[in-house]
Amino acid sequence: QVQLVESGGGSVQAGGSLRLSCAASGWTYTRPCMAWFRQAPGKERERVASINAYGTTIYLDSVKGRFSVSQENTKNALYLQMSSLKPEDSDMYYCAGKPGDCFPQWSGYTARGQGTRVDVSS
Repeated sequence: QVQLVESGGGSVQAGGSLRLSCAASGWTYTRPCMAWFRQAPGKERERVASINAYGTTIYLDSVKGRFSVSQENTKNALYLQMSSLKPEDSDMYYCAGKPGDCFPQWSGYTARGQGTRVDVSS
């Protein structure tokens, strides 16, 4: 069974940076898609960024140019480098994975982490 564990969340002032990490264990997916989602209270979980086995990335419009997703296959690790953070980026951030193509919906991902909290103060 695939397990995903996020780390790297925390509190930062607006304009600052954070790097989220996701460590995968029990990985058996071939050509997987890995993604970061976030969810604010009362809102639907939205995909922030995803990366497929070929390195193709997709970003939420509001984070383009500020966030960068990457993966290190030898370590089964996924990262999200977040820069120029804004208060509206404050959310729980979740790592997720699935075999095959990337989907925008959380429900399409079979491996899901427990989340890490990001708080951005103005």
